[in-house]
Amino acid sequence: MSRKILIVDDLATNRIILKVKLNAACHETIQAVDGASALKLARSEQPKLILLDMMLPDISGIEVCRKLRADAATMHIPIVIITASGDRQSRLNALEAGADEFLTKPLNEVILLARIRSLLRAHETESELRLRSETWGEMSMAEGETVFTMPGHVGLVTGDPAIAMGWRNALAPHLKERISILSPTAALTNSPSGAVPDIYLVSSDLGAHGSGLRLIADLRSRVQSRYAEIALVLPEAEPEAAAMALDVGANDLLPYPLDPQEIALRVTMHIQRKRRADQLRRAVNQGLRMAITDPLTGLHNRRYALAHLDRIAKQAQDTGRRFAVMLLDLDRFKLVNDTYGHGAGDAVLEAVAARLRDNLRPTDLLARIGGEEFMVALPEITLGTARIAAERLCRVIGDTPIALPNGRGSVTVTISVGLALGPDLFPEASQPADIARDTLSRADSALMAAKHDGRNQVTIACAA
Repeated sequence: MSRKILIVDDLATNRIILKVKLNAACHETIQAVDGASALKLARSEQPKLILLDMMLPDISGIEVCRKLRADAATMHIPIVIITASGDRQSRLNALEAGADEFLTKPLNEVILLARIRSLLRAHETESELRLRSETWGEMSMAEGETVFTMPGHVGLVTGDPAIAMGWRNALAPHLKERISILSPTAALTNSPSGAVPDIYLVSSDLGAHGSGLRLIADLRSRVQSRYAEIALVLPEAEPEAAAMALDVGANDLLPYPLDPQEIALRVTMHIQRKRRADQLRRAVNQGLRMAITDPLTGLHNRRYALAHLDRIAKQAQDTGRRFAVMLLDLDRFKLVNDTYGHGAGDAVLEAVAARLRDNLRPTDLLARIGGEEFMVALPEITLGTARIAAERLCRVIGDTPIALPNGRGSVTVTISVGLALGPDLFPEASQPADIARDTLSRADSALMAAKHDGRNQVTIACAA
């Protein structure tokens, strides 16, 4: 898929060279000749990445970078500053201004394209998370604010503990983050979530050729370190290894020997990025939970219950072991609302949900599927056991009064239950969803019969 990249350089020759390289890699390019037009194009075109020359005819590339980072419309676009100067202070200024990378001319094409691929992957992942989070309406993070307050955790992974100790001593005065020294084995050992580094600094040489690259691949493949930032520390004379590291999952390349001040700036940037992605990921997960959860009782809602019932039916079809469905309805619940108010009615529903939850197996499904109607699905069960469970639920609801809020006394409620068992024999080519809906329909008919026959009882549906 083509990604639009903005090239900002006042020299036409430089723009053409970059355009040819990027077009050959199937990227679409747009061009700007100065800082003002770059800022305008960045807002209007929303490129996926910006290659920004340090020296521009109107304002410096660093100032353009600062303006892009200060604008909510462009603050998340990756920026690579390119310059003919290898001056250390310029590099530090660029990183402080918010650049994701600082490259010097002449550019190594292999590293340039690998760096672009890496930045685009990170940007697209964060953009997708942000889109999903905004869709759920669960964004708790204001754009542009600081996204973390607690110190981060940096893991130093080398083949020689003495080297790692030297790195820690050099970095400690420049970082507020906690720094740990890890052996390659320890880096891959399962740890409590709080003990997993936010960023790993991995030496390219861990005692064997290519060992640093293999460790990066292993860290990316493991659940506990999958979302960590990873930077490979290697000599600048190894461009092929550098490009390969970015492609197997490294987020950054750190030249050896380390410049502590520069590394501190890069580490801080990466921890900010990880914390931002973590927060977006939590917001998405919260949104997903809300989509399948009843907000009053905390039980699953109808949408989730029907989908899960289909899976239970499929499991029964595969194993030949039957399942049961109960529909439970509070008797004369309208009277509770009319007499005590809807706040009391909500308290009753919450208490009923808690009692039902406490009296079912962990493998059973419990959902609120209507105002005062609940559904229970019990996989791998016999009719006799399901009947005992249904009668137990009737008792735990009806035998003990439910306290009303604000000291308003208590109320006794009862439930009616319709119970149906999944078919003993499955018709050839029958679909799990059809089996589930048929069982649910029979449970509903049994519930209507329980209501008609006097309530506060269990009625079993006819066999399928």
